[in-house]
Amino acid sequence: MRSRHRGSHLGLLFLASQLFQVGLDNIPPVTLAVLGLNVYLYLFPAAPLMKACVSVQQAYWFGDWPRLLLSPLHHVDDWHLYFNMASFLWKGIRLERRLGGAWFVYLLSVFSLLTGLVYLLLEAALTELTQDQSYSLTCAVGFSGVLFALKVLSNHYHPGQVTYVMGLPVSSRYASWVELILIHITSPGTSFIGHLAGILVGLLYTVGPLKAIMKNCADFVTSNGYNSRPNAYYSSSGYSGVHGGHSGYHQYAPGYTTDPTATYTGGLTEEEQLEAAIRNSLNDRGQTNQRRAPPPYGFHLPEEETAEEIRLRRLRRFDS
Repeated sequence: MRSRHRGSHLGLLFLASQLFQVGLDNIPPVTLAVLGLNVYLYLFPAAPLMKACVSVQQAYWFGDWPRLLLSPLHHVDDWHLYFNMASFLWKGIRLERRLGGAWFVYLLSVFSLLTGLVYLLLEAALTELTQDQSYSLTCAVGFSGVLFALKVLSNHYHPGQVTYVMGLPVSSRYASWVELILIHITSPGTSFIGHLAGILVGLLYTVGPLKAIMKNCADFVTSNGYNSRPNAYYSSSGYSGVHGGHSGYHQYAPGYTTDPTATYTGGLTEEEQLEAAIRNSLNDRGQTNQRRAPPPYGFHLPEEETAEEIRLRRLRRFDS
């Protein structure tokens, strides 16, 4: 593990400079909040590093499971924080705009917890295979594992691209694995198992059952009324919501033209989104044999309500 000396906070200055270069207005809210939380917990830790890091010994043997929540949000020094948050900044902007804020929060929470659990499983397996107790004593801290999971997800959404890993052109399909090896070679103090755990969690989401499980859990919570507001929505790429007329952040390819029946509605107002949702809902109920795209954000209309009833209910809500 690297030195715990905090130095002159030069890494924080570099991070602040990068944030202002990007522009705070250009950073989606969840990404900005997670960045702020990590900086805050670096300056004002919730626990000392030796009580925040996660290991088989501390979490499993001694039952200190809260470390799974603390370890991703604490960093050894300001450079550790800077490199992790600079990497998260670009991944967060890209993914939050694609998935929506609410689903991105959900995703980060699950990835943070699962990365820690997979890390513990891998370290415990190595302990059993090698009969070397040092694997169970190794204590990891930092956001790097979650970043590797996000990298797998980002590469999955942008297949066929070429990314540069330490100056080397690599297909996005293999970028995470190449980076895992190169980081371990060039920075021996980093946690190889922690980064590997992040890659495995990302694969569980992209090619494994994790995404379906998360969607089922979100559907269960929604169906039980915990998030049944009229302005909540669920899309095929994530779960998000509209608050006070704000339609969230979305990313478009060059030359993209907005279609009211597309999943991403861009600059459409809430009324236009509602009208498109009504049209598609009626189409889905059999008024046309032509298969249409799903309503924007997966907006589902109750069977017993007509379009006119919904319009009147909507107007009453605005009047109130």
